This record gives sequence, C-alpha cells and structure tokens, in this order.
Amino acid sequence: MAKVFRGAAIAAALLAATSAHAQKKYGQGVTDVEIKIGQTMPYSGPASAYGILGRAQTAYFQMVNDRGGINGRKIKLISLDDGFSPPRAVEATRRLVEDDGVLFTFSSVGTAAQSAVQKYLNAKKVPQLFLSTGASKFNDPARYPLTTPILPLYSTEGEVYARYLLDAKPDAKVGILMQNDDFGRDFVNGFKKVLGPKAATMIVREAVFELADPTVDSQILALKASGADVLFNASLGKQTAQSLKKLVEIGWKPMHIVVSTSVSRPVIEAAGLENAKGVITARSTKQAGSPSFANDPDIKAFKAFMQKYMPNEDPTNEIGFSGYAWAVVMEQLIAACGDELTAENIIKKATNMKNVASPGLLAGIAYNTTPTDYAPIKKLRIQRFTGDEWESIKDVTLD
Repeated sequence: MAKVFRGAAIAAALLAATSAHAQKKYGQGVTDVEIKIGQTMPYSGPASAYGILGRAQTAYFQMVNDRGGINGRKIKLISLDDGFSPPRAVEATRRLVEDDGVLFTFSSVGTAAQSAVQKYLNAKKVPQLFLSTGASKFNDPARYPLTTPILPLYSTEGEVYARYLLDAKPDAKVGILMQNDDFGRDFVNGFKKVLGPKAATMIVREAVFELADPTVDSQILALKASGADVLFNASLGKQTAQSLKKLVEIGWKPMHIVVSTSVSRPVIEAAGLENAKGVITARSTKQAGSPSFANDPDIKAFKAFMQKYMPNEDPTNEIGFSGYAWAVVMEQLIAACGDELTAENIIKKATNMKNVASPGLLAGIAYNTTPTDYAPIKKLRIQRFTGDEWESIKDVTLD
C-alpha cells in the first residue's frame, strides 16, 4: 500500500533533523527494534462511540509496522479500555507505565479520565501526548510540561462562536445548554469571555445537565420558554442527539450552535440528518463522510486504509478519521526523533510544531505549538449543516 500522506513535509515542519550518526539515546519502552506506547480508550461505557479512535490508531500502527516500522523500529501500541471512568483510567495508566513500561501515552480520551492521571504521568516523566480532549487545563506548560492536547481548546472554540455571533447577530438572545463539567464550562467560559459585558444582557438563560441524566428534555423546554433565539449547545454525544430531536419535536427553531466534538456523522445520524439541518459549528477538520471531500486525496487514502485494515468499520466515520490523522502526525513526530527516543526529546518535538499539516485538517489550518503555549489550533471555520453536507460560512482566527 502506498504511503498515506505527505510524511516528509510533516517531518520537516516538526523540527530540526537528527543526525544519522548521533549516538542512540533511549527512554523506557524503547529498544533497537521496538517502541512501546500506550493509551486508554472508552471501548465500553457511555462514550464507547469514541473507541474507534483507538481501533483506528492500532490499525494504523499495524500498517506502519507492515511497512517496516519507524526508522527500523516496530510500534507496539498498547490500547486499554477505561470505560470512560477516571478510576479505571488510573488503573489502566498505571499498568501502562509500571508494568508495560511505555515511552509515552498517546491520544487518550476524556477530560475527567485524563485529569485523573495528569499529575501522575508528569511526576513519572511519561509524556501525555495528543490528548483527545480540548479542555484548557491541558494547556498548562508551567505545571504540566509533559501534557499536550491535539484538539482545538474548548475555550478557543467558545471564543470563536462568540466572535461570530457578535458579527452575525449582535442583538441575539442566547440560551445555553451546558454539560455540567470541565467540558461544558470550558466552552461557555470562552464564549462569555469574548462577549464581555454584553454577556449579562445577551444570555437570557443557562440550563445545565449531568452526563448521567437520562434526557435533556426539561432543559430544552426551559430554554425555549426563555425567549432565546440562539441556542449555544455545549453537550456531548447522546445528549446532543436528544436535543436535536427535541427541538424539532417542539417546533423551536433558534440559531443552533453546537460544539464541534458533537457533530460527527454518527451523532447527527443518531439524531436524524434532517433534524440536524441548520446546525452551526466551528471546525478545523475535514469530514470523511461528506460528499464534498469524496475526491480529497487524504480522505481517499483513509478509505483505502480502512478497506484493508478495518474492513468491518464504517469508512465514513469521522471519529475514526480523526484518530487516523493524529496517528499520521505521531508517526512523523517519532520519526523526527531519530535515535534520540526519550521523553525529553519527544516532548520537545511535540511543543515546537511549526505549521504542521495533517490529513485531517482543512486547507489553511495547521498545528502550531510553542514551549509556552501548547494550544495547537487557533483558526476555525464556521460551517452550517444543510441536511447532507456542511457549507462553509467564514474563517475565524483568534489573535
């Protein structure tokens, strides 16, 4: 199978090349023939739809190994189920570090789960890389120098929505549906930050819910009754699908802004594509299931990969495509380390990314990090769902 992306271009952007004759320097989990890395994933539990991230990444590194590995070393990705539960994430992460001896963790899922192991991993000098959560707490180089996100920060996304709204509908009456945890609060805090003093008059009602709540019906009814003509929806997965259905059921048609983590194809299909029509979101990534990307070379490469390595999975699954795209970048980051495969060098590469492309990112958007700011993306594209397709409205870049 042909190599799947502009690997050389990514490697060049990632950093200064390591000399081919440099002395080998290894951290734990590394030998001349193998590099052990780990992750915890919600293969079971309430967020099991995100388990395809781990399955796609496991398959991707199998493909890498079939090609001979990275600089002659095979990648052993140990992917454990944490059920989206912080205690299980702690147990599984300790096993990865203390029993399996991984060099770093990669792309693990969940704000609460990764918060539970952040201090431990940093104390153990094990990098916690490319976290599949955009919580702002994971951009804290001073306290947690070994923790880096891969998603746009939720607070960044919230700021982008507020900037768009102030321009598109400055007299909006906003109702907020918020998941009552760090996930929801980050989006809303960023949103309110940009609204500034106007937040007091523009936001007419806030309704919170717990992840374990069976429905969000009462919250949606309360928000409609507030007279809001804009709904800012900071929910996840099941509750997002429920809210989309409920709006249609009660005939409420506000401008509906839904956070990007919750508009993947599986979520809106669960709600019904017609019920999601008109939803607005802010994205940095391509959609594997979108007709407009059918001929995109990176999407075609992903689908070819899926056909060969994951034939029983949906090749249009956008969550799986994200996992694949992050693995492409991780492959090149490891390659850029050459024979200096240590925690110190891997974190150096991850926190000095300069306009790094990815098969998953939209044209004009790239990863950029510095040792004092790990937030990888500060430009997002506002889009609207037509019922089958996402149409672009405008790009918003934070200063």
